[in-house]
Amino acid sequence: MKKASILIIIILLIDQISKMYIKTHFQLHESETVFSWFKIYFVENDGMAWGTKLSDILPFIGDRTAKLCLTTFRIFAILGIGYWLVNAIKKKHSKTLIFALIFIFSGALGNIIDSVFYGVIFNDSFGQVATFLPVDGGYDKALFGNVVDMLYFPMWQGNLPEWIPYLGGENFIFFEPVFNIADVAIAIGFGILLFFNNKAFPKKIL
Repeated sequence: MKKASILIIIILLIDQISKMYIKTHFQLHESETVFSWFKIYFVENDGMAWGTKLSDILPFIGDRTAKLCLTTFRIFAILGIGYWLVNAIKKKHSKTLIFALIFIFSGALGNIIDSVFYGVIFNDSFGQVATFLPVDGGYDKALFGNVVDMLYFPMWQGNLPEWIPYLGGENFIFFEPVFNIADVAIAIGFGILLFFNNKAFPKKIL
């Protein structure tokens, strides 16, 4: 449990320090080129993966209600993952499973911190660099914060060949999504479960 806690804290610190740095040094949609294929590009995500909102899927729900439902769901989900992790450690399940759950839990918790607190502790980043704990208050209420993303890998951009169905001739960017350290941790965790499934869930020999 101690080792798991240390790793979780390390991942959370890297995630939150990177987000707070971006939030307090970049304006929204400002970018900095590191390599031709890698940029620091500050965007905020008020929905799910790739900016998808619950209200896009369920149009009868307002954006504010959808945001509150999403944040609430994330909180319950992280509680479930946390329980699974603690239970796996106590019952001495495979190290592969525990390692994967540590990454998933850390990443999910990192993004939840944004959703729950960032609206309160930062002002907005539209045309300005945000301030930590602004005198006039944050840009929104608790539970309505946006997740900070900044890692952008536009490895290739160009027009696709005309013969490709549906997308032929369209301008295409690979890899277009902008993400953060927490997303990387979640992806690593799920990748471990996917590629090392047999080790994560070893079959008991009768």
